[in-house]
Amino acid sequence: MAVLKFRVYLEEDDAVYRDILLRHQQHFLDLHFSILKAYEFDQKHQATFYRSNDQWQRGREISLEKYDKPYRAEPLLMADTKLGSEIQQTNQKFIYEYDFAKGWVFLIALIQVDKEENPKIDYPKISRTEGIGPQQYGTKSLLGDKFADIEEKYDLSETGDGFGEEGDLAEDNNEEGGAADAAEGAEDF
Repeated sequence: MAVLKFRVYLEEDDAVYRDILLRHQQHFLDLHFSILKAYEFDQKHQATFYRSNDQWQRGREISLEKYDKPYRAEPLLMADTKLGSEIQQTNQKFIYEYDFAKGWVFLIALIQVDKEENPKIDYPKISRTEGIGPQQYGTKSLLGDKFADIEEKYDLSETGDGFGEEGDLAEDNNEEGGAADAAEGAEDF
């Protein structure tokens, strides 16, 4: 049984990707769940694949379920469509859209086909993770809670640049009458 290796890129950043191994007889539903697992996304939202060409144009739709889209042809369903049935060329590409409200888009490229599967591997398998994946809901920074610790180390209220608060000039002047002179000088300003 052939094994397909897909590289799943984040649309905005091709340096962030995951490689996923699946058998050619597995379904698009398996690829769907593997992508969500690889990017640590939940499974609560709508999703669809599109067969694509080298210019990343959307072709035949392979959907999680039938959505109300009257302007499109009837989609194939992920649970019924085997991966091997939609591969028409050795460098086949797909577009995966998840959470239509947020618009997460991933670009998928078939990068390798092995004729023999490895009996020691449980498919599907995430074989490579490159780059820091995005936060699904986008509210947390990449550094997370550690960023606050970094900010607290650099308190700019005490600059240490030699300029003190008002009245510090009098403390520095230790000669007799120096405090009075400093006070008179401050009145001129």
